Amino acid sequence: MNLVSFSVTNFRSITKAHKVPIKQMAVLIGKNNEGKSNLLKALNIAMTYLESFGEDSRRPTRLYHSRYDNYDRYRWDRDFPISLQSRTKNTDSIFRLEFELNESEIADFKDEIKSNLNGTLPIELKIGKNRVPKVTVIKKGKGSATLNSKSKKIASYISQRINFNYIPAIRTDKEAMRVVDELLSKELGTLESMDEYNNALKTISDLQKPILEELSENIKTSLCELLPQVKNVEIETQESRRRMALRQEFEIMIDDGNRTSLEFKGDGVKSLAALGLLKDMKNKDGVVSVIAIEEPESHLHPGAIHILKDTIYALADENQVILSTHNPLFIDRKNLSSNIIINSGKVNTAKNIKEIRELIGVKASDNLQHANYVLVVEGEEDVRALNALLPVLSDKIKKALSNDTFIIEKIGGAGNLSYRLNRLKNTLCLYHVLLDNDDAGRKAEQKATSQKELEIANLTYVNCPGMNDSEFEDCLNLETYKEHIESSYGIIFSVPQFRNNTKKWSDRMKDVFQTQGKPWNDNIEAELKEQVAICVEKNPNNCINEHKKGSIDSLVRNLEKMIK
Repeated sequence: MNLVSFSVTNFRSITKAHKVPIKQMAVLIGKNNEGKSNLLKALNIAMTYLESFGEDSRRPTRLYHSRYDNYDRYRWDRDFPISLQSRTKNTDSIFRLEFELNESEIADFKDEIKSNLNGTLPIELKIGKNRVPKVTVIKKGKGSATLNSKSKKIASYISQRINFNYIPAIRTDKEAMRVVDELLSKELGTLESMDEYNNALKTISDLQKPILEELSENIKTSLCELLPQVKNVEIETQESRRRMALRQEFEIMIDDGNRTSLEFKGDGVKSLAALGLLKDMKNKDGVVSVIAIEEPESHLHPGAIHILKDTIYALADENQVILSTHNPLFIDRKNLSSNIIINSGKVNTAKNIKEIRELIGVKASDNLQHANYVLVVEGEEDVRALNALLPVLSDKIKKALSNDTFIIEKIGGAGNLSYRLNRLKNTLCLYHVLLDNDDAGRKAEQKATSQKELEIANLTYVNCPGMNDSEFEDCLNLETYKEHIESSYGIIFSVPQFRNNTKKWSDRMKDVFQTQGKPWNDNIEAELKEQVAICVEKNPNNCINEHKKGSIDSLVRNLEKMIK
């Protein structure tokens, strides 16, 4: 069973329905005060009330027996929009959850609930001033009344198959420990189905009984002296409270050179501890975890954010993860539709990176603040080609690129090298530089070296055997781009001008174009290099010339050494 969407109406800042589609990963992004956090809080309340509604009345629930009172409860005066509280009708907050069932679950539903489903199960919860939820199944047709008469059983059916966890943007010690405590409490709760555990509880109860009876008699004697009408006194320990106490009375000690309770560690450590527990907890067969995380970057050092991102995306391999964030690092770049844009009261899936950057105010260069390691290259075409080529040549570089700890940054020409390296130093990035071995590249290197911005260990020139000047394109197999360039520009490469190895690639291309009656200028050169980079993207496995790959191999070794 998966949660495929949820929507909220009349909750805090949200007055109109916000429907959020959910896949394996959903990243909520938007400006401040657009309702991202309130959507997650609403989902938490809805899932908590649904669980409580479906539970056996004899069984304790985390909603009404939590150590952290009021955390998951709905409060009308706080949670219903203040601007609408003068209404005399339509004073409920409305939460809608849509679940998708597979064939096995549909069959189980029929066996347990004695009703048929077509694969989707839409649930609506309405909560008003009395805080008593009204749960209905939103289905059209003859069977809707029958389903709604079984809403308590249906809520129980869902709760048994969805394990929901909510990690807020932790801001107080109480809330921080609540997250960890509830995760551990859930795990310990699995013991309650074991005969050995229940027999042990009975043993505890039997041992406590004579002591409690004696204390009861003592209290009765004392009270009767003052209140003769008192007939009897009994001290009882409710079974539910005994169970909950055994779940909750524990302490987590962390020894990081100074053995301390987790309760007294920083909020960032508590958040990471909670996520670590979630990552390693195994779901029972047929149970799916939905994990909602509010602003995971809160309270964390930039170095820890990279670790946290990897942990969260690892969670999404086996769980549904919904998070809200202002940090570009958490954007799902591989699956753009997993990014949910909340803007001006509307909820839409992202269509491209550009609109995400515009929404959260991030320039492409701002990604440097999230990278630990940077490869500095001269032009955009180098960025494009190397982003495709390097992951093929090194698994370590591939991983670093995928988790954004390593990026390839253009400087827009060798002349900008010193300025760019100075900025990189200020952002505390480690960097390596790849330059064309031509006049512009050598002058830029000499200037950066003299200004102490660049050390030889952090530099790789593109060198090709037998060539005085060379650039990245000189290292490529002609077959990688030959057919595409010849058909696009109406030229042929089988001419002496291209075989002249005394000149670098762009100078040879200039001669090829001019001798074949084609125009040549800086714009054509830039366009041509871009087309070659596109060809490298399409075939990165076979694009490097085996006889001219020495400097590329050296680049890979240096990058692997730099990346920790």
